[in-house]
Amino acid sequence: MQNYNNPRRDCILIRRTINKQYCMKKNAIKLLALAFFAFLLSSCLTVEKKEYKWELTGPNSGKLTITYINILSDMDDSLDVSQEDFEELLSSYLYGTYVDDHFPMATNIEKRLFARDNQLWGEVIMEFDDLSAVHLYQHDKKGSFMFCVNTAADTESYEESSGEYGGEHMPIVFWGGKDKELNLTTLIQEVDESTLSLIGEYYKWKK
Repeated sequence: MQNYNNPRRDCILIRRTINKQYCMKKNAIKLLALAFFAFLLSSCLTVEKKEYKWELTGPNSGKLTITYINILSDMDDSLDVSQEDFEELLSSYLYGTYVDDHFPMATNIEKRLFARDNQLWGEVIMEFDDLSAVHLYQHDKKGSFMFCVNTAADTESYEESSGEYGGEHMPIVFWGGKDKELNLTTLIQEVDESTLSLIGEYYKWKK
């Protein structure tokens, strides 16, 4: 059974001893997530799921890979705007600085789009030398690693992870302080009749 360094105890410690700096970090994470999804909503771009994988190579350093599973266009009042959304995806996400602007402390950021299971996927890989650069927190520098899953409307919701989820009233994922790989999957958009896959636009672009 995996050792999580007593995440329940860490949860209690957070509630009782959380300092102003951590509050500011937590609020910053929420604001970044809200800004990200405000962008998606304004351009009708969305995605079914996101997978995070943090690989720790040092006490505060490592690599983060974010995989965007099934990138979609959300129809605008029954209108197909998938071509415009794909162009927005290229200009803002792939060739633009959107990701870089939201992870300003990360380095060596790489981005790509690819097809898998006849869906359009995206991937971002970045390196970091500070946990806060990739929105992680570690209590007292030796406790559990933590990540706050934003639960506001139209943003991410927890699906599964390699850690332990604190639940609705403590939407934080805890991993053991000695873990070297942290995994998390979040849900964003349910696929229904109002969403259109961008895989066709991707195939046309690749020709």
